[in-house]
Amino acid sequence: MSLASETQLETLAPHRPGGKFVRSAGGAMLRILLPVLLALLVGGIILLALGKSPFAYYSYVLDRGLFNWIGFQATLTRMVPLLLMAAGLIVAFRAGIWNLGGDGQFLLAAVITAALAPALIQVMPRSLMIVCCIVVSVAVGAIWALLPALLKARYGVNEIITSLMMSFLGISFANVLVKLVFRDPTTTVPQTPDLPVEDRLPRLFDTTVHAGILIALVVIVLVHLMMTRTSFGLKLQIVGANPRAAVHAGLNVAWLTVATFALSAGLIGMAGSVEILGVWGTVRADWNPAYGMIVVPLVFLARFNGIGVIGFTLFFAVLMIGGESAARRIGVPQHYVLVLVALLLLFLALVEYLDQRWRKRVKD
Repeated sequence: MSLASETQLETLAPHRPGGKFVRSAGGAMLRILLPVLLALLVGGIILLALGKSPFAYYSYVLDRGLFNWIGFQATLTRMVPLLLMAAGLIVAFRAGIWNLGGDGQFLLAAVITAALAPALIQVMPRSLMIVCCIVVSVAVGAIWALLPALLKARYGVNEIITSLMMSFLGISFANVLVKLVFRDPTTTVPQTPDLPVEDRLPRLFDTTVHAGILIALVVIVLVHLMMTRTSFGLKLQIVGANPRAAVHAGLNVAWLTVATFALSAGLIGMAGSVEILGVWGTVRADWNPAYGMIVVPLVFLARFNGIGVIGFTLFFAVLMIGGESAARRIGVPQHYVLVLVALLLLFLALVEYLDQRWRKRVKD
């Protein structure tokens, strides 16, 4: 790329999400923390209405998810798929593409890994098996996103609809594969063959945390650097900010759309593979952690910033791990944490709306 073209791209490149308001450190922190605080506050009010103590619930969450050594290890382990999926969503959202097919991409890659790993470990070393499974899972995720990508690039079909449809099909297809094609004949419960614990990702420092946490951290940092420090990331941001301006700048929008989908879905597929190689070793029928929609608010709270999303992922992993224990102790539904996620989305949208109104009023 010539120097003139590079300068032109930089001129067209969007500012960080939030514009001038985000340039104020206080304003940025307010927009990030206010939805979280409001979600926790309203969640506490709901607990009070149910006759439960919000202080007891949140204290159990912190104790079991952060300050308890066993719980903290579980929190770090839970962060791994969330971070990798967040990396994939950052790529897509920065490019203005709504890849909402994450659950299908994740689950298909997980099933393929669960079927492939026990077979490969018989003929190759563990390290090579892990690399092969991760590479295949990236390809599986990318291929499953190919149809929405082509429809978006060639015909301008709304990718929200197509990616959600492909996600539904992917989840169903994954269950078919588990029950019919990859089913372990030695078990009564439909599941894939089990990968022995000693052949999974190695544990770190005699803990239950597997090496996937290192993979996830490296990937999220590399994605952040790619999107903020390379011409490819700059091109994706231009496409996301203004496709017409991108065409005017000489960018191949169709190719960049397909590449964005492939990279985003590939990273989500990697999340599925690492989750199986690090934690489960097998996939049972109808298993679906449904992380796809859960990660979306974390990425938006972090303003599509790869480094920032690490903190929000830790926060949410603490909620998930600690919330499971807290729910049992105070007698609320185990998935009450999803209520907090819904409130977080609601207040995130509200804060964004109010900020847009404020900026428009200031501009006028």
